[in-house]
Amino acid sequence: MIGNPWFRGSCTALITPMADGAVDAEAFQRFCAWQIEEGTEALIPVGTTGESPTLSYEEHKLAIDLCIEVAKGKRPVIAGTGSNATAEAIELTQHAQAAGADAALVVTPYYNKPTQEGLYAHYRAIHDASDLPIMIYNIPGRSIIDMSVETMARLAKLPRIIGVKDASNDLTRPARTRIAIDADFCQLSGEDATVMAFLGAGGQGCISVTGNVAPGLLSRMHKAWQTGDVTGALAIHDRLQPLHEALFVESSPAPVKYAASLLGLCRNELRLPLVSVQPETELKVREAMVHAGLTELEKR
Repeated sequence: MIGNPWFRGSCTALITPMADGAVDAEAFQRFCAWQIEEGTEALIPVGTTGESPTLSYEEHKLAIDLCIEVAKGKRPVIAGTGSNATAEAIELTQHAQAAGADAALVVTPYYNKPTQEGLYAHYRAIHDASDLPIMIYNIPGRSIIDMSVETMARLAKLPRIIGVKDASNDLTRPARTRIAIDADFCQLSGEDATVMAFLGAGGQGCISVTGNVAPGLLSRMHKAWQTGDVTGALAIHDRLQPLHEALFVESSPAPVKYAASLLGLCRNELRLPLVSVQPETELKVREAMVHAGLTELEKR
């Protein structure tokens, strides 16, 4: 196992700004630069939050290229390269490697419902087809399947399977994974609302949705935790908890794109079949933004 760990702290699952139906390259690069300025430890383009299922391959690769152009040498880029088709995931991972990404985030295949043996074979094939370090993305709520700790431990024996983004919301997983593999296996939470408990159980950081609009606060929260200031970390977490919840009232990334639009970071524009959030969700997001001190917009 290499690294101790590879990634830690506050990492952001980046939204993909759009304008008139197309990827807004200029807004996206401004957004990546702002994330770095605010202290985000790693940038993750074209994951679920980046609307990867509705981007064309050309747009998917473009978003990775644009992010690397801004971040290279300043922050690591963990490129989203997963697919429910192994050949497509290999193609995207090979592109990410050629573009200069630091690692790939590969989601468990959705819709197909592979067995645990199928999951192993899928990740093994991607691993063997590139030299890029791979983070497993386990998100049963979206992919239906849940990679077992046993399968993950088996995959971790491969030299470039370096960690997991765990969005299972099972807070026993960090400890069970650490026992089954070792402490160098990088464990990043995929659930903002339970991140403090995840860290307490041995996780090293979070790939965050809330980081799209509160990168500075989350950076300070993780740094507080790393330096032993648990009280300070919890104070920031409590401040952000209503926002963590509001950003998932409707399917992500619709709420966080609305929140980002309030800060002037992008247009409130999504790809179908996702649509802008309903007025009642807008209100919840605005209230949570005010509670977090991110905006002084009047509640309407």
